[in-house]
Formats: sequence, structure tokens, C-alpha cells
Amino acid sequence: MSRQTPATLAASSDAPEKDLPSLPWDDDKLKEECGIFGAVGVTDAASFVALGLHALQHRGQEAGGIVTHDVEHGFNSARRFGYIRDNFTSQDIMDTLPGMIGIGHVRYSTAGSKGATQIRDVQPFFGEFAMGGAAIAHNGNITNADALRRELIERGSIFQSSSDSECIVHLMARSLQKGLPERMEDALRRVEGAFSVVAMTSTQLIGVRDPLGVRPLVLGQVGDGWVLSSETCALDIIGADYVREVEPGEMVVITDKGVDSRFPFRRQSPRFCIFEHVYFSRPDSIIGGRSVYETRRQIGVELARENPVEADLVCPVPDSGTPAAIGYSQESGIPYAMGIIRNQYMGRTFIEPTEQIRNMGVRLKLNVNRALIKGKRVILVDDSVVRGTTSRKIKEMILDAGAAEVHFRIASPPTAWPCFYGVDTPQREKLLAATMSEDEMRDHLAVDSLKFISLDGLYRAVGAAEGRNNKCPQYCDACFSGEYPVAPSDMIDKGFELKAAE
Repeated sequence: MSRQTPATLAASSDAPEKDLPSLPWDDDKLKEECGIFGAVGVTDAASFVALGLHALQHRGQEAGGIVTHDVEHGFNSARRFGYIRDNFTSQDIMDTLPGMIGIGHVRYSTAGSKGATQIRDVQPFFGEFAMGGAAIAHNGNITNADALRRELIERGSIFQSSSDSECIVHLMARSLQKGLPERMEDALRRVEGAFSVVAMTSTQLIGVRDPLGVRPLVLGQVGDGWVLSSETCALDIIGADYVREVEPGEMVVITDKGVDSRFPFRRQSPRFCIFEHVYFSRPDSIIGGRSVYETRRQIGVELARENPVEADLVCPVPDSGTPAAIGYSQESGIPYAMGIIRNQYMGRTFIEPTEQIRNMGVRLKLNVNRALIKGKRVILVDDSVVRGTTSRKIKEMILDAGAAEVHFRIASPPTAWPCFYGVDTPQREKLLAATMSEDEMRDHLAVDSLKFISLDGLYRAVGAAEGRNNKCPQYCDACFSGEYPVAPSDMIDKGFELKAAE
């Protein structure tokens, strides 16, 4: 890639447009939102950012990008489709990203073009402002992006992407404030929904979370430098020390003078996404001072207490069901076993997913340990049920292997409502739990029993001893409860109906 000038960064086309075909099981899991990372005050910042993004790859596998700045060459950018390991390990690429400050982003599209079909949708975004160049990367979803886009276009803005995140750039450009932090404050006060943002100028690294703190962001230190990351697991890979979480509604501005903290938004009761505990975050990350792995194990404990059943084996649906299955086994006393083996080398594309390949379904990714399963009453522990298509195929695989009984235990409550805060979920009518009762879902999946952890049980597992406070929930659990902490105004305008008041 050739080094780019700021004028060409916004419309970068350093990779061809293409479609990334989904695999047969991809449409039956909630898709991680995005991952963001930034570093300042470190030699070869791009390498730190690339390593951090590699650790955050589970949060977005469609595309990634890095922007850096150095005194001699100014701002530099590379944006690519696919995995970080395939695009940002070449020395030729990394040499084009010099500097001691940089930010990066891994993407799964939740707004804009699905499948990241256009390189211009790949972040970070760059803009030339009156006070100089700046780049921005966003994790979350802006629920009033359609209204903002219409307003901005009517006032003369020209959008380069279909991403909701670009609204922030245009709002910053129209701000009358002088500095980047002040322009960001101005812009983000107009934004509704969920956002964690990292941004940079030539000398400043900035991180900010929305007032509810729906999406995560943490601060770390490596030597004399500083890093911002979606999760703590990305600090570990670069040997950075965890300092603290960026608080809900907080903006941190990092320069060579240190970290300046400010709170530009009205204080509100936090509503962190509870599904980060269940599925999105890596199990080796820390959230709110709690190990994600230990929380998921405790979910399994609560699940076993609430929904016991006589069986011979507890088996996880790998890999996200593993910690909960361990907890279920420990609490129930039923032996834990790897009844399903995951193909660790199954990439995104393997071979073209023809109809014949699609009919193989999850067998491309998962295989049953037949010698272990035959004749056994099996409890399968999974993180969630979305459409139910994968659950049915896994059940069929287990029965084909000779299992006597199949019991599903799900480590989250029924997913009955779509997320509008940075997670790609199907329309509500396509969510199994939105159209069926638990008994109807059991019959639909044709299993011997199906049980979900209760919302109170999930809250206990994440540390709320008394369960959910229904008058003031401690987390965003809209995908389970239908109670949205921020009204999804764009979707309401399109006809989405909120849950009726009880």
C-alpha cells in the first residue's frame, strides 16, 4: 500500500470491494459488534494496535483498519477486509504506518452495508478539520443515525460511507468548538444510542463512553505510553498494565502530559450490556472487576440450581458454552465431557458454500464424539438460542451418534427482542423466543427438555445477589426484557413497536 495524504484517507480504496460469504451456521448466532484499540507514546504504535486488534478479533471478523501519525509523513492509513493476522503482519504494510500514536478498529457490520461490501465503510474514519486532521473509530450503534444523516445531508454534508459512525465525523466538522475533544463533546451530545469511541489527532488519543456505558472501554499503560481497548485481553497481549475502566459518560484525553478526565454528559445510572458477560467478551477478560470466565461458570451454577435434570453427561456447545457447562457440571455433580469437538481450523470461507455444503450445516464446524455419546442422556449447554436452526442440527447430530436423551440448557434468558445498540440481531419475528413459548420451542427443537436461565438468575451470576431490580435494572438487558434504556427512534419511525407497558 502506498502512503496516503489526508485528502485521500476518507475515501481510501486500498483493498478491492468484495463479498464475504457467510457460513451455514453464521445466521444463528448474535454477531459481536466491533472492537476498538488505540495507543500513544509508544514506538511503532501500529504494531501495538495490530496486536490489540488481533486479541479483539472475536468482536469483528469482516474487516479491520489502522490509522497512525508521525511528524515526517503525517497521517497514514490501511484498511482491509478479513482477519488482522492476514493483513497486518506483513512488514511491508506495517512500514507504511509509522508513528507513536495510532488507533484501530475491527468490524462486524451492525449498520450500513451488511457484509462490509465496501471498503469505505471500514473504520477508522478520517477527517480534516479546522484545527487539523483527526481519525475516529466507534463501537456501538447510533439509534438516531437516520434522522441525523437526513439533517446533515440537507445542510450540505456529503457522506462517504453507509456507516452510522460517519455521522459523528460530520457533526464534529460542523461544531464551532476549537479543539477535537470539545468538538467530540459537541457532536456526541446530539447522538443517541450506545457508543464507545477512540479518536486521535497528531498529538492526542481520546476515549469516550456513552452516559449509560452500554459498550466497554478500558485504559491501560505500557511503559511511558497509554492504550485504550474494548477489553482487557488486548492489554495482555502487548504486556500493558490494566489501569481502570473508562467510566460511563467519561472522556479521557491523553497527551504527553498524561491523562485528563472529564465528564461532558449528564450523569445517568449505568446500563452496561449484560450479554458482554454471557457471550461477546473473551473469557480471559475482566469486566467490572470480575473475570468473564468466572461469571460464565457461575451462570452454569445458577442454571443447574434452577433447572436440574437427571442425565449422564454435561456437554458444552463449543466454545461459548464451555464455562457454563463446567459450572453446571460442578453444581449438579453430573460429569463434564467434551461430547462435541470443534474444528479449530475452520475459517470463514473454506470452500464455496454451495447448497450441498450448506446442507452439511454445522458438521463442517462441529463433530460429535460418538464413542462418548452413545447410549447416554446428554445435557447440552449453549450460550443462547436465536433462530434455533443450529440447535436443531446439533440435536440431530447427538441423536445420530446414539444418545438416549438430549436436554438443552441455555446460559441466557430467551432472546425475544432485537438489539439496537451495536449487535446484529434478526428482526423480532425471526427470533424463536418472540413467537414461541418455552414449551413450544422445546417441541420445535424436538428435544427431551429445554430450559433457560432466568433473568434473576443471570443477574445473580454477574454479581447482583438479589437478582434484577425491576424498577431500576443494573444492566441493559433489552434483548431479553424488551426494556430499551434508549428509545430506538429510527426503528420506531420505521414501525418498530416497543413492549407494551405492564
